[in-house]
Amino acid sequence: MTNQPPRPRRAALTRAAFVTAPLCMLVYGLIRLSDPDHGPGAAWTAGHIALLAGVLQFALILPALHRMTGPARGAGRLGAAAATLLGLAGMLAVTAQAVIDLVVGFRAADRPEMSRLFDEIQSHPGVLPAVYTVGPILFYVGLLWLLVHLAVQRRVSPWRPVMVLLGTATTAVSLDLLPLGALFFTAALLPLSLPLTARPERQEPSSVTP
Repeated sequence: MTNQPPRPRRAALTRAAFVTAPLCMLVYGLIRLSDPDHGPGAAWTAGHIALLAGVLQFALILPALHRMTGPARGAGRLGAAAATLLGLAGMLAVTAQAVIDLVVGFRAADRPEMSRLFDEIQSHPGVLPAVYTVGPILFYVGLLWLLVHLAVQRRVSPWRPVMVLLGTATTAVSLDLLPLGALFFTAALLPLSLPLTARPERQEPSSVTP
């Protein structure tokens, strides 16, 4: 993967994605809390559309983070590329899961029928690890890896990967904590929308990072 600067329009979309992607996750979490039955209906559909919209924006965010790593060589370059590819693979897994959830929500008349359809889909070989267990984890691993890489390079503040780690851990504890997890992701990604340019983010010559 190369570190070529994005075109102006794409750069603007990427800056927006750093803001709107975690906010879409927040919307999904709040809608999910408003629907205790988690059954088919308007809340299920709206929530998963918000989730899908948020996840797809990481197709811009992950390559942007990779570009911010700068012209590294050797292991650093390979590590940044591997982290980006892992994150994108995980993003595809989460996207597939959201699409499946939407389709099941449209097809099912009630929660028991949704459970039956989910069992039917997950019974196909490879679907469970690729879409539900292993695959989505790659998204968080790739994102965290990139931010740790940038923090080691002193291109971002070290608290940003910490926020991603807290957000990931929070959502892993319970999906009901998704809004809190989304706020952690917002804290990590929102500041990156401001200095995002064709060049990597530069640190100010100060002992205190933003």
